[in-house]
Amino acid sequence: MDRFFGFDLGDAESAIARLQKEDQVVPEMINVAGVQSFITAYAQLASGELLIGEKACYADNAIKRKLRFKSRFLTDRSSAADVKSFAAGVLGELYGSGDLIKNEDCSFYIGCPAGWDKNTREHYREIFESAGYPPAKIISESRAAMVSACQSKHLQIGVDILSKPVLVVDIGSSTTDFAYIMGGKEVEMQTAGEVVLGGGLMDEILLEESVASSGLARKKIQSVFDASEPWRTYAEFAARRLKEKYFSDEDYWSTHECKETIVLHYDRPVKLTLRMDRNIADKLVNKKIKKLGGRSFREVFIKSLEDLKKGITGAQPELIFLTGGVSKLPAIRDWCCSAFPEAVVISASDPEFSVARGLAYCGRIDEDIKDFREELDQLIKSSTIEDIVSKHIPELYKDAVDVLVKPIVTEVALPVFDRWRNGEITRLSDTDEVLQREIGTFLRSDETRELLAGAITGWLKPVIEEIEEYTVPICIRHRVPYTALSLKSYLNASDIDIKMDAKNIFAVEEMTFLIDSIITAVVAILVAAIDIIPFMAGPEGVLIGIIASIVVLFLGKEKMQETILTADLPKMVRKMIPKSAFRSRMDSIADSVKESFYESLEKEKNDEISSRMTEEISGQIEHTLIKMAEVVEIPLGR
Repeated sequence: MDRFFGFDLGDAESAIARLQKEDQVVPEMINVAGVQSFITAYAQLASGELLIGEKACYADNAIKRKLRFKSRFLTDRSSAADVKSFAAGVLGELYGSGDLIKNEDCSFYIGCPAGWDKNTREHYREIFESAGYPPAKIISESRAAMVSACQSKHLQIGVDILSKPVLVVDIGSSTTDFAYIMGGKEVEMQTAGEVVLGGGLMDEILLEESVASSGLARKKIQSVFDASEPWRTYAEFAARRLKEKYFSDEDYWSTHECKETIVLHYDRPVKLTLRMDRNIADKLVNKKIKKLGGRSFREVFIKSLEDLKKGITGAQPELIFLTGGVSKLPAIRDWCCSAFPEAVVISASDPEFSVARGLAYCGRIDEDIKDFREELDQLIKSSTIEDIVSKHIPELYKDAVDVLVKPIVTEVALPVFDRWRNGEITRLSDTDEVLQREIGTFLRSDETRELLAGAITGWLKPVIEEIEEYTVPICIRHRVPYTALSLKSYLNASDIDIKMDAKNIFAVEEMTFLIDSIITAVVAILVAAIDIIPFMAGPEGVLIGIIASIVVLFLGKEKMQETILTADLPKMVRKMIPKSAFRSRMDSIADSVKESFYESLEKEKNDEISSRMTEEISGQIEHTLIKMAEVVEIPLGR
């Protein structure tokens, strides 16, 4: 695809953004029907001409006129036809202006409320397809707003937002859409999706207050509104723009007059002056509204936030992202801060366009991710990762042996010596079988896993550094943050606990699983290789040899030489063998034991172990990279 269009079709106003695949950083807003934010309305003229936007609201010769139909999409089947007619009109405007070229390689990303299910979204997509649109995909508006935030240099959030619990609050003209996003994934909540609480309620109050202050023209204006829904809607849109203008700089308008006069052309022209000040601003949020069951906008919004907080079973939001024109209202930010005091509340400089831009971004991200995954798959299918791992396998043996020999001496060999010394083991030759069993148990223990975790984490670092020589360029080529495939960032042994709760940490779950899998493979190989561990090498084994030599040293060579291995020595004789002597002798030969252990693995089991270890570790690294790549795809709402 060469170009991506983001279509934010709202109940009151709509907007379209466009983004080139190459050579464009920020999506551009397209003028439709002469403006960037155009009224969601269409009119069918007697001539067959289809009008959209503001001129559709008051065209004299319209035989059909429809407004505010998206809010009825779930409850009124006829609204689907209205969506199609409006979408067709928008498509005609785009072709007519040259902003869209027939048969060009492009796609449309169209927004919908987060509460719409999969079937509803597919039905919605089919409407645009039947209207003649290029390939279209439906993305939730709240997710699009978050993607816009991720891409925004102004907000400087970046990919890290995907690792945090985020609450997106999209305040439209008819509804407020809440979406809780945890680790980049939308989480269903008891209170979410569409809440019938939109900025249109404020527009109605502002319009009512303005009409009430119109003096002698009040009755005439009211009669126009009673007779013509389009002119009433037109006046509400004007009120909406004045309201947003006021809230964008409340301090300035506290000392300046904020008003706008519009002319209603019905049977005869009549003027209506819309006015905003602090008194009216207070009424917009605190006036009791019949549509809200006698409650105010503030009461319903705060109650919704309270219900959301109770309904979130995971971590509370660390970030609240506000979008929609009403999000400019300072009180909205204050209410959010009060409900979630630990969260950072942010919004874009032009929140009314956040969704459209985010939708366009989703298109390019989708294309980049497709190419990104294809190239990553090629890397995984090649032998590159296996070759890197195989080269480092000898160091893995050595690192594992280095951390295990001393604990085996302390935790296994010494206790076995004590048992022989105390008479629990009858013959010295029996220690071989006992030690083999005890070492096997020790290797399968949590203690061994914890010891190996640090060693394997250290061993992985140079392996990962070499792999990143291939993954980082892939990320850069496809505009994916290089940290998305950075395993190295999560290999600090002090930061990773195999038993930790890592649900909220990007990629750590996969890293801990990778490390744990390598530990399991190492343990399995060591358990299978017990017969070659120097402690276990039959009569010549280190443990038996040391005990025998110490017995001979303390009791005399001639007396003990022939019977030492099979004799049931009296306990009193055994006690004559100092424990400290055994420990000292074991410590003195620890390095040679390590070398012998390592050489045994290298020489006797090298091909079998190396092949198995390379296959296991490479497979786990590749699996981890795939899972991390999936995290990159999360903003697309797949």
